[in-house]
Amino acid sequence: MSAGHIVAFPGQNVAGQVGFDREEVQRILDLYGRMVAAGEWRDYAMDFDRNAASFAAFRRAAERPNMRVEKRPSLRQKQGMYTLFGEHGQVLKRGHDLANVLAPMERRLVKAVED
Repeated sequence: MSAGHIVAFPGQNVAGQVGFDREEVQRILDLYGRMVAAGEWRDYAMDFDRNAASFAAFRRAAERPNMRVEKRPSLRQKQGMYTLFGEHGQVLKRGHDLANVLAPMERRLVKAVED
C-alpha cells in the first residue's frame, strides 16, 4: 500500500494516519450544512496526514478557507487536540471538546440567520 493510497473502508487505516471519527465528522458536516443554507459557505476540503486531520470551509473555492478546524492528537494532553483557525490563520479557539471549539462558528451562524 503506497503512502498516498486512500482507504475507503472503516477499520482499514493507513498506518499512522490521523482522521476524524464518525461523531466528529457528523458534528462538522452538520455545521457546514447549516452554514451553506445560510449562504456563508460553498465548498470544503479535508486533509489527513500522520500528524493532523483538518477540515476547511470556503466561501468560494478560489479563496483561502473561511475557517479550518484541526485535530492534532499529539496535543491531547496539552491545550487540547482541536484547534479552530480563522480566515487569516489566527487561532480562534483550542480545546479538548470539539463542540466547544466550534462554538464561535455556531455563534456566527446565529448572527447570519438573524440578518
